[in-house]
Amino acid sequence: MAEYKRDEKVAFNGKKVEILGSTFEEGKPETPMNWRKKLRNREEILAYLKTGERYWFSDEWVGSEKRKTKA
Repeated sequence: MAEYKRDEKVAFNGKKVEILGSTFEEGKPETPMNWRKKLRNREEILAYLKTGERYWFSDEWVGSEKRKTKA
């Protein structure tokens, strides 16, 4: 198992706790992904945007998206 960097922070109750630091390797991918190319036509783009609006601004929450309080 790889050794991860650990940081020491102060918790909300004032006690010092040890947390796991960053676990990723810094850098850029060899071939960057352009997610917009995955949307092939206007209908897919509109569907993507409508889904995002429903997620952030709708009152019709279902399943795991359901919140007790509004965002």
